[in-house]
Formats: sequence, C-alpha cells, structure tokens
Amino acid sequence: MSYFSENSKHKLASCHSDLRTLFEHIIRDYDCTIVCGHRGEQAQNEAYANGYSQLQWPNSKHNMYPSLAVDAVPYETSGLDWGKLQSAFFAGYVLGVAAQLKRIGIIRHRIRSGADWDRDYDVDDTTFWDACHFEIMPD
Repeated sequence: MSYFSENSKHKLASCHSDLRTLFEHIIRDYDCTIVCGHRGEQAQNEAYANGYSQLQWPNSKHNMYPSLAVDAVPYETSGLDWGKLQSAFFAGYVLGVAAQLKRIGIIRHRIRSGADWDRDYDVDDTTFWDACHFEIMPD
C-alpha cells in the first residue's frame, strides 16, 4: 500500500478538505506525491514566470488558504512521471474517484483537472497542459 511522505502530508494539509479527502483515497491505490498545495505570492509569481502557471498572484486557486488547488504527480518505478500519457491516465483516475466521492456525499465539490480545463472530455483541445493540477469547482 502506498503512503504520503511527511512533505506531501504537509502540502496536502494546506488544501481544502475535499482535496485532502480525495487524495487520502487516491493514495490507497495509486502511488503519487503532492507537489504543491497553497502557494504564497513569491512562489506563485515564480510559477508564472517559469511558465508553470498562467496566473499571477493572487489569481490562482493555489493562492487561497486553504488552497482550492493541488498539484499531484504519479510515481512510476523510475520516479516521478510527468509524461503526457501517464499524467492523463492519472488525471482520469483522480477525476473518476472524485466523481464517485461526490456522488456518495463524501466530498461536496466537483473537481477539475488541468488536462481538461473546459471539462468536455477532450484532452486534445487543451491549450495549457497541466494534467497533474486538480482544483475545486464552484457549486
């Protein structure tokens, strides 16, 4: 069984309770790490400057506290896997678990991934690929 490192637990603790609950379920069956939860002003502006975010401080869902977004990356035998195919598969798995948890009332919000910003189930039309980004959707 997979488990989160103390570092991942710390980052996940900065996130909305629905994201914490979701990834506590994900880690049971899918080995992954939490890369980012809440981002302060400097970290957000660095992410923007380096092309990892399209939003400057304070406009990202990562900038709220608790964070309404989390970045999580799957582990493979060779380490972290940022590849498009694996990250799309991981995003689909996370979104499927999230939909089930919402349907049975364990989490309250829908979740969106940066693999499908417009939620049309077509990842080929995504102009900013961020499959390992997951965020709370408004009710």
